[in-house]
Amino acid sequence: MKNLRHGAGRGGAAFTLIELLVVIAIIAILAAMLLPALARAKEKGRQIYCVNNLSQLSLALRLYADDNKGIYPPHNEDPGRWPNRLFDNYKNIKVLLCPTDQENPDTFGNTNTVADGAPRSYLINGWNDWFRDSLSSADFYGKYLNDQWPDGLNEAVIRYPSDTVVFGEKQFERGDFHMDMYEGAGDDFTGVVEQSRHGGRLKTASGGADYAFSDSSARFMKFGKTVDPISLWFVTDSNRVANAIHY
Repeated sequence: MKNLRHGAGRGGAAFTLIELLVVIAIIAILAAMLLPALARAKEKGRQIYCVNNLSQLSLALRLYADDNKGIYPPHNEDPGRWPNRLFDNYKNIKVLLCPTDQENPDTFGNTNTVADGAPRSYLINGWNDWFRDSLSSADFYGKYLNDQWPDGLNEAVIRYPSDTVVFGEKQFERGDFHMDMYEGAGDDFTGVVEQSRHGGRLKTASGGADYAFSDSSARFMKFGKTVDPISLWFVTDSNRVANAIHY
């Protein structure tokens, strides 16, 4: 009878402080193991959402080109930049914004059009190699890069539509509409293009970014893969090789 009462008394005893600390430590360890995985899963969801946005923009560009004899939007600010020109085909300015960037809802662009001034995560290919090779120096540097050229690129000149970028992610704080090589310091890859928006720790080279291509596809590309071993931002073979950036 004494042993029975003793066992019953121990069964009703509370946890000791040491036992509680052990349990808390185990929970903390499990949380530390699970939280990074949950964060990665959440960012993966944002990255997929972003690919969907780019797919919609790519489709909007396709419809625009079909309505304009295969010509893409010109490098021209009148009557609006590409977000405004394509707006009737995507119809919702939220498509312009990657979920990863929603923490900063600032407006970009010196413009009165709603689409051009909306928060925007993407920029369009400036097609600088084609126009630099096709125009006079005065027209290219004096008009084209200053958004005063009336004609857009004819998609027929793109020889590798599945491997030629039309839209890419940009550094969110930048208001650029085009990926313009040969402008200013001449390197929009470091000043504008975001190559590690998703998946990397602190946006390092371990990540990647989303892109849309001339064949209307959109996909995730690891850091550097759009410029190494060839640059997928360029049209002609010689420029795709000459403007590659090797990491």
